[in-house]
This record gives sequence, structure tokens and C-alpha cells, in this order.
Amino acid sequence: MSRFIEIVEVGPRDGLQNEKSILTIEEKLDLIRRLEAAGARRTEVVSFVNPNRVPQMAGAEEIMDALGGPDPKRSRIGLVLNMRGWERCVSTGCDEANVVVCASDGFGVKNQGATVNQQLDTLAAIVERQAIDGGPPITATISVAFGCPFDGEISEDQVVAIAREAAAMNVPEIAIADTIGVADPWTVRKRIEAVRAAAPDARLRMHFHDTRNTGLANAFASVEAGVDVLDASVGGLGGCPFAPAATGNIGTEDLVYMLERAGFETGYDLDALITIGRDISQRLGKAPASSLARAGGFPAK
Repeated sequence: MSRFIEIVEVGPRDGLQNEKSILTIEEKLDLIRRLEAAGARRTEVVSFVNPNRVPQMAGAEEIMDALGGPDPKRSRIGLVLNMRGWERCVSTGCDEANVVVCASDGFGVKNQGATVNQQLDTLAAIVERQAIDGGPPITATISVAFGCPFDGEISEDQVVAIAREAAAMNVPEIAIADTIGVADPWTVRKRIEAVRAAAPDARLRMHFHDTRNTGLANAFASVEAGVDVLDASVGGLGGCPFAPAATGNIGTEDLVYMLERAGFETGYDLDALITIGRDISQRLGKAPASSLARAGGFPAK
């Protein structure tokens, strides 16, 4: 029996948040629905950030309202940076909340206006609020977990300390994010082992950007290390408004091709993903960053 690798589609959020072109709410909804029709079962659809700072992410409430209520076949994820974001996430009925804790003070202050310790306090407050009032399951994402554009190298100890705190709060899933695309496969494997030791009960999820052409190699290293959940963005779109020179995520179609070529299962329709990647890139006025959007699959159909 082949192993199933869950790919969390982050194109509607991470893929769009750094683009110069701003899609309408209807265009975002069309992208989300096409991705779900192509096999996306967990999709990061909105970000509960201040639209004045990240105008590409405006309209979160309208998007969630248009998507309708819960669906047992799919999960819509909202990005949360603070308590206000959590409250918005709960009120709109998101199926999951992705709460970000930066691994460095430099990036935390630029991205969220808070130090690492302040962000951990926020995560603890959100977990406490969830326990009292209810709310969606939480993923704690450790951003810039391999390198920071402001503070430089990020040590294993920095990442492990955050993972240990999240584990103590019983956060069920921890995502390790290479936000600016500086990781290598060997460091990825070591960091996974270290986080797993610090948070043995948490499900691990990996998030890679392909800034320096190591994204798929890092995904391979993660799968080899036993991780079954990976983020990807259709067309290879992505980037962070507060991370200079950070380019897109690994392309969903590229990751699906690599995994399914090797015999893993993903549940995605590769041809549909390729078409979506080409279409959304054209709408944004750019060439697709993913290799499959350019070359197509193999054997050719």
C-alpha cells in the first residue's frame, strides 16, 4: 500500500499576499473552488491581518461567508497573528487556525510587531481562549525557522524552544516554515528530529519556499524523515511582504508530480493543477514559477 502525503494548499493565502496585482473576492473564490475541485482538502484560504498592511488579504470575512458552512470533505484554514485575528477566525467559522510564532525577534517585530516571547504569550492566550470558549483546531507555525532576513541564522535551539512551548500547550500540529527559502535537506532532517524530540505528540508539517532552488529537495528530506504533511502553492506563487527577496513556495503541481512519480498518493489531479497554475499566473501578469506549469507532466497526455 502506498503512503499518503497530505499537501496543504496555501496558494490563496501565501501565494497571493505578496503579489502586486490584487484579486477581487470573486477571483479568490474561483481559485479556492478550483483548487478544491482539483483535490485540495486542507487549504489556507484567508489571512486575518490588517488589510491596510497587506491589502492583498482584504475580504477574509466575505470569502469565508461565500464558501459556506463546514464540509466534512475539506478544511479551510485562516492565518492568525494575534488575538484580534483569532476572534475574526472564530467568528467566520474557519475550520482551522494557523497561528504564527516567528523564530526571531527581528522578523517578529517587522511581521507582527511582537518579540518571540510576546508571540508565545499570544499563542498561550489563544489556546486558553479556545479551551474556554471553543474554536477551531490550532496549528502553531514557526516561521523563519531556518534563517531570518534581519537576524541571520536561526539556531536549532531557537526552534526547539518554541516547539517545546507549543507542545506544553498541547497544540496538536506544529509547522516548521522556511519562510525565506534558505534551508538545505540535511539541516531540514536534523531540525525535524530535534522538533520531534521536543514535541513528540504533535503532528509535524513543513513549509518551504524555493528562493534558492532547494524547496523540493527539502520536501524530499522531510518525507524521508517521516513527515506526512507538506505545504505548497499552486503555480509556485508566494512570498512575504516583510521578507525582502523571498520568492514563492514550492509549486503544488511540482510536489504532486515528484511524489506520485515515486508512488506516493496525494489525492490531487495533476493536470487540473497545471492548468490552474498557468491560469492564475497569467491573471497576475507573470510567468509560472513552477516547473510543471512550464513543462507539463510525463508521460504527456
